[in-house]
Amino acid sequence: MNLALLALTITAGAIVTSPLQAQDLPSEAEGPVVKDPANTIVVTGTRSAGRSALEAAVPVDVVSEEELNATGYADLNRALNFLEPSVNFPRAATTATAANTRPITLRGLSPDQTLVLVNGKRRHTNAVLNVNNSIGRGSAGVDLDTIPQNAIQRIEILRDGAAAQYGSDAIGGVVNIILKDDAQGASFELLGGITEEGDGLNGLASTSGGLPIGRGGHLTLSALVRAQEATNRAFVDQRFDRVTYRIGDPEASLFGGSVNFGLPLGDAELYGFGTVAQKISNNGAGFRVPGTSLLYPDGFLPVIEPYIWDGSGTLGISADLGGFALDLSQTYGRNEADFRVFDTVNVSLGLDSPTSFDSGGVTYEQYVTDFGVSRSLGLLAGGNITAGAQYRRETYAIREGEPAASTGVGADGFAGFAPRRPVNEVRDAFAFYLDAELRPIEALLIGGAVRYDEYDDSGGETTWRVSARADLTEGLALRGAIGTAFRAPSLQQQNFSAVQGALSAGQLVSVATLPVSDPIARALGAGDLRPERSRNYSAGIVLEPTPRLAFTLDAFHIQIDDRIALSEQLRGAAVNAILAGAGIVGFSQVRFFTNAVDTRTTGVEATARWSASLSPETRASMDVGFALYDTELESLRANPVLPTLPLLGEKSILFLTEAQPRDKLTVQAVVEHRSVSARAALTRFGTYTSQPLVETQTFDGGTSFDLSLSYALSSAIMLTAGVQNLFDDRPEEIADQARFIAATGGSFPTGEETPLGVNGRSYFVQLRGNF
Repeated sequence: MNLALLALTITAGAIVTSPLQAQDLPSEAEGPVVKDPANTIVVTGTRSAGRSALEAAVPVDVVSEEELNATGYADLNRALNFLEPSVNFPRAATTATAANTRPITLRGLSPDQTLVLVNGKRRHTNAVLNVNNSIGRGSAGVDLDTIPQNAIQRIEILRDGAAAQYGSDAIGGVVNIILKDDAQGASFELLGGITEEGDGLNGLASTSGGLPIGRGGHLTLSALVRAQEATNRAFVDQRFDRVTYRIGDPEASLFGGSVNFGLPLGDAELYGFGTVAQKISNNGAGFRVPGTSLLYPDGFLPVIEPYIWDGSGTLGISADLGGFALDLSQTYGRNEADFRVFDTVNVSLGLDSPTSFDSGGVTYEQYVTDFGVSRSLGLLAGGNITAGAQYRRETYAIREGEPAASTGVGADGFAGFAPRRPVNEVRDAFAFYLDAELRPIEALLIGGAVRYDEYDDSGGETTWRVSARADLTEGLALRGAIGTAFRAPSLQQQNFSAVQGALSAGQLVSVATLPVSDPIARALGAGDLRPERSRNYSAGIVLEPTPRLAFTLDAFHIQIDDRIALSEQLRGAAVNAILAGAGIVGFSQVRFFTNAVDTRTTGVEATARWSASLSPETRASMDVGFALYDTELESLRANPVLPTLPLLGEKSILFLTEAQPRDKLTVQAVVEHRSVSARAALTRFGTYTSQPLVETQTFDGGTSFDLSLSYALSSAIMLTAGVQNLFDDRPEEIADQARFIAATGGSFPTGEETPLGVNGRSYFVQLRGNF
């Protein structure tokens, strides 16, 4: 990738920020300041004001802006992956849909079972559905990469089912991203990195600033540009004695911006915020061997290039009327992805085939109207009651690609979008909720919530939740929650339709993903999708023996029924007969979405946080987190039409149960002395089991040990240099070499599920400033 544009942006960012007057920071005599996110007042999981994370009745983690920056990662998902034990972000290395959208998972569940909020408002999901063989297969989660990292003040992670408070998708938990609301000052960041092997050159430039507006208002603006060159860890293809595949991070660029404002109007406040992003990436599909097309006598590697545009905006007004707090807001979100494929061919067109194609695109839009009324219960300290309603309209559309892309067998690699019927779907959803917290005595906090959601395509659902916290003595508390949650089938899952290349038993084939309403899908066992339903239980302990030392330990149980999953690629004589009867020649295998699975997830999560002054000029802090998960298959329903064709095979079941690490350990230690600070971080991923190509294998998740050193060039400028994955740990390789080499020439070092990534050791340099 040509990084000239990035260099110009970095230079411009430095010019823009340099004339600003630096704000005073604590003097060296006062010693450095170590912030404790656990004592941050949170707004997630509670509607009562003034409650910190450690005082909540359910586990809430707070990740600060400083902690995100300290990792040296240019994207939010990787930073969270190496900070939070409950978060997993597998870095897909070959798949176009999975490698270019950046959702996360909580507690080993699916990305779409985590609800994402921005400033407490529901965030829209991706238009792109992950239909590849990777973690999150069959889901359309929220792409965190479309929210500029430099616009974030903190992230609150609620580790508990919370559909009764927030609605659909909150089975595994809630991630609430709080944007900066500065009324003055500015900041900038310049970041560059490269891998040990000399590829993957990447850079980021960002700036953020705040201005006062009105009397006591604020306007905060942020902008970010990022670019990266590709990495490739493919082995030499032993069939042809050369590297034929691309396995690693794609070549990509990102431009993003955000705005956040608040304008007091007497006893009311007009507020608004929004984000915008454009992403472009370049991804290799599977290698096509010589003989596939006369246009490429030496074989070819199709390249899939998605262009993603994302935007969201919220406008609202809050007011205090007679002791009642009112809030009314309107949110709009849109995600659009257009695809093209090149360096490929449609063999059905022979030598007249183009070598590049417009493959069409997908668009998802979401409109959310929220209204809430809350009142503090003054007679009961810390009490609060809230009632509200929500209206949501969603749209999902598929734009058909050019005819040449889908004619016959279609463009190799990605035949694009050519739905058998037009897809332009709309649905409405309504919700009403009541949420209360009471403190009948000083040592006891009780919470309860009930919510009813109605979807015009999948019916209604009532969820409830009860939580409690008992402070047994100073610094010791018990907490727990019980409730139900649900997730409505997404428009993407109900209506997605596309044909693309995929691996089946190690061989490349054309696979059609069909809507559940399609006659062919119905003939193969598809039915109307139902909402997922879950029952959530949790219990924990909070121990804070001193203000500088805190421990938490929480156990949980999540039972999910009617879990929505993408079926196995159905093939064989029965499938061939149905396709032949319908005159289909463009694909040989079929898959669709199904409610065929019930699962049970149990686990334990523990955190410890310590900070201290070692001397008047030296401070230290340490954070430790550990999570242990076990997801088991409770039941798998048979195909109602073709019982001999299982709806889910072993590979698909593993994606739901064992393909994410069974445990995870995170440690971050920081020592600050005058103008110098050092950070060491360790992330240990446990074992996981998957079927990357042919055989099922249990892999070691790997360990990343990161080091960085920072020096304050002035009271406002900080220079940091660091190394990620210091000991160059690599994912465990695929073991079945004989069948592996026969299928792919031995090109793949590992599967898509690795949480560690395939890049190995990397270096970064970072310059940050606050003015």
